[in-house]
Amino acid sequence: MLRARILTALVLLSALGGALFLLPDPYWALFVLAFTLVGAAEWSRIAGYPMALSLLYVAATLAIGVGLLFVPGGDFDWTARGDILPHLASLAFWVLVAPLWLAFGWRVRNRFVLALVGWVVLVPTWLALVQLRALSPMLLLGLMAVVWIADSAAYFVGKRFGRHKLAPTISPGKTWEGIAGALAAVALYAVLWIAADPALLAAAGHGLVAALAGILALWCMTYFGVLGDLFESWMKRQAGLKDSGRIFPGHGGVLDRVDALTSTLPLVVLALYWLNGTVSYP
Repeated sequence: MLRARILTALVLLSALGGALFLLPDPYWALFVLAFTLVGAAEWSRIAGYPMALSLLYVAATLAIGVGLLFVPGGDFDWTARGDILPHLASLAFWVLVAPLWLAFGWRVRNRFVLALVGWVVLVPTWLALVQLRALSPMLLLGLMAVVWIADSAAYFVGKRFGRHKLAPTISPGKTWEGIAGALAAVALYAVLWIAADPALLAAAGHGLVAALAGILALWCMTYFGVLGDLFESWMKRQAGLKDSGRIFPGHGGVLDRVDALTSTLPLVVLALYWLNGTVSYP
């Protein structure tokens, strides 16, 4: 299983890297929209939709994506107030709704509510991938790496040292030791990133301040990443599923791979909107 995970990860990283740095912006948007549609199909499976309703949900998701792509004057400008509205919905969900959902173990069956939740999870993530890539492919790659590093560190540290379960009724494999390992790895990554980026150092005005700010920012990403992971795990458990899909050998489905991105990237866009003009990226 580990070999399959590694091989699949290498293929995915190669494909993602090629698309991220070589595709023009409109084609990148369509590239990630295709995976968003797969994610919508997986979400409809988690929601327990019959085939006809599942197809309708995917078609509606496509319509939303195409509508956002071709809305008059829409250019995915990450500084435009209108283009951050989906991210505000994402912020409200991940800050207010998702923690309560997990804390109280809600088992939502209403198909309309589940459809809305699926769109709040998927659409802002797709939009963030397009906006952040338009801002800077390297920035987007660096942000996604935060999630990958945290996930990998949590897995290996938890497997080696894990004793105390984080959320045994939701995701039995996650441990507090794994979370500690993720935070340590992300802190090191933050320091290395800031040390290699003069713009961040100049914006903070002091190396120590920049390092602390970077660590806190990436720790916030890690928290929301874990929250997104737990939320998807809870939804799968409610549906009686181990994986959201089987498109990626050893990794499951699209939702299994982007669960932590759904709860982090839209919030990063909001943070950058707030910091607009303070830090710039090539």
